[in-house]
Amino acid sequence: MTLLLAPMEGLLDYTLRDVLTRVGGIDRCVSEFIRITGMLLPKRVFTRIVPELLHGSRTPAGVLVRPQLLGSDPVCLAENAARLAELNPAGIDLNFGCPAKTVINHRGGAVLLDEPELLHQIVAAVRRAVPAHIPVSAKMRLGFNDDSRAEECALALASGGASELVVHARTKADGYRPPAYWERVRDIRDAVTIPIVANGEIWTVEDALRCREVSGCTTLMLGRGIVTNPGLALAIVAHDQATAVHPFPWAKLLPLIALYWELVGQHIQPRHHAGRLKQWLNMLRRSYPEAQTAFMALRTVNMPGEVMLWLQAELKATETAA
Repeated sequence: MTLLLAPMEGLLDYTLRDVLTRVGGIDRCVSEFIRITGMLLPKRVFTRIVPELLHGSRTPAGVLVRPQLLGSDPVCLAENAARLAELNPAGIDLNFGCPAKTVINHRGGAVLLDEPELLHQIVAAVRRAVPAHIPVSAKMRLGFNDDSRAEECALALASGGASELVVHARTKADGYRPPAYWERVRDIRDAVTIPIVANGEIWTVEDALRCREVSGCTTLMLGRGIVTNPGLALAIVAHDQATAVHPFPWAKLLPLIALYWELVGQHIQPRHHAGRLKQWLNMLRRSYPEAQTAFMALRTVNMPGEVMLWLQAELKATETAA
């Protein structure tokens, strides 16, 4: 299977992309969305959100990153895509899946799934504006309130010129509640001729295998599952290749958590620094009992210096135990 790393607004930005791609197993990343609202953005905005653009559109581990744009104006999106293309990205992705209320209220993301003709216009405009060697892909949900127009939306995106389509197997109304309707991804795959990527509710190797079977997709996108278990992609690849792999241990993850702390400190205001680490630790609790202990130890700690002292002590204890 080919495995893609999903964006997660407010968490899975370039700092966590850096860390997770160092673990291994990820073939390509998509950035968090860059909002396009009526103006031509300077290149520094693109490189601030996706600094990998300054390094061959790759993370430090060498994994390709495809920037994602979000908006509803075909002309404005096309103009910004053309400027982004000057930075030679590894492709440009278009967001038609975000369910966030603030995005929906500004006529972006999943709300456009009720307007298939506009989806076509947006993709077609961006495709015309971008050099042919740069792929233009899209991400959608099954629909806004229901999935009755899922195939129609997929056909509109494909006919507009999208070279690949990621389908989050839920509607906006479903939010992130299980289950994910992977069988509807197969319906979409049967309706179009472009490659389809399945996304949603892939937490384990077994989930990945079941998703592949039900959806028929050999490319999957991992989101919350790999944030809670950074070794998930490695485990999926190992199973696919019939090789043994042990769960990614806390002793190997802890130095990467320390790296994440360092990277976050380089671009997040100090008052938010500890919050970002606790946000990730909170999600890691699903897979690691050590993360539960760490989260409880830092739950009321907000001073960066105190967090750093805790990390140094934990790293020292881990080295001693080894």
